[in-house]
Amino acid sequence: MRTSRRDFLARSAFIALGASIGTRSSDVQFTQAPKPRDVPWLGEILTVPPISPARSPTHPRLLIDVSTRTEWDRRRAELEQLWQEMLGSLEVSRTRPPAVRVLEEDRVDEVRRQLVRYESEPGVQTEAYVLSRHQSQGHRPGALVFHSTAPQSIRQPAGLADLPETHFGLALARRGFVAFCPRNFLWPETTRMAADEETRRFRARHPHARGMAKMLFDGQVALDILAARPDVDPERLGCIGHSLGAKEALYLAAFEPRVKATVSSEGGVGISMSNWDAEWYLGPAAKEPGFAREHHELLALAAPRPFLLVGGDSADGAASWPFIAAAQPVYRLYGEPPRLGLLNHGKGHTVPPEMQSRLLEWLDTYV
Repeated sequence: MRTSRRDFLARSAFIALGASIGTRSSDVQFTQAPKPRDVPWLGEILTVPPISPARSPTHPRLLIDVSTRTEWDRRRAELEQLWQEMLGSLEVSRTRPPAVRVLEEDRVDEVRRQLVRYESEPGVQTEAYVLSRHQSQGHRPGALVFHSTAPQSIRQPAGLADLPETHFGLALARRGFVAFCPRNFLWPETTRMAADEETRRFRARHPHARGMAKMLFDGQVALDILAARPDVDPERLGCIGHSLGAKEALYLAAFEPRVKATVSSEGGVGISMSNWDAEWYLGPAAKEPGFAREHHELLALAAPRPFLLVGGDSADGAASWPFIAAAQPVYRLYGEPPRLGLLNHGKGHTVPPEMQSRLLEWLDTYV
């Protein structure tokens, strides 16, 4: 969409949020330990799992027919244009990160947690939690953390609600990331979801844009803020999300090259595998005969940046493998191994406690 992807940040822009972080002589300078080239379990997620006929997608178009980088570069441009035309535009320019105001602040052990407010688009206020280690300074990796359809929205990844294994923002901050947890537009308030009402308001402002265009735009605005922080390395940004958040992570990875690595957990990668036809996503046309797009194309658009699809055999799982397999040849055009795979824990629409460390390890390794 015209407003977002190629707008470059004015990195000298002043962002009050985080402008002074740990300036005492006792503060610890953040330094990055040497990274392994790959997660040790990469081979596991590149292995084709058994797929039962009952769970196999019936979509016949899971193919991206290219054999060279030149062919792919041409096809990539075509796909980007087709998706942008389908999603529509908000017709709002992103020229610089919006001003950010800190509303609340507390500390959780070594982590500083701030509730902030900013405009996601002119005249539209939203909020986010920002978490970082308060005794560190210097450029650190950053991550956008998208919440799921949780009653308390951004309080979930910030460690204030829901199960500990969903506290991705808090866990990443403890690992040295600056985590930015933005509120999805379907929540006009942190503890109140109003999907139908907020979608109607959005469509009244932007009648030619679909709901996923709004989610993508909002994710890019959040990334603008994160990348402009003086304590963040704008070359080391990742994103992670579960369920609703996994959908946002998929789209951001596809259309935002600043995202270096992604974790998308149980979003339902195939259009037939989740409620993508909801008005706040792609709308009813997404499941009508003749709809020409599928999400293996978005996986390919993320190449060669590492992308981990996580499933529990609910929204995602063994049936998601054909989407991975369709996009892996594009990844292989950039070299081996393709850092696009499926981690299937088989435990339903959840984040099992033992899986959280793997999801975070993916970002640790590749951001």
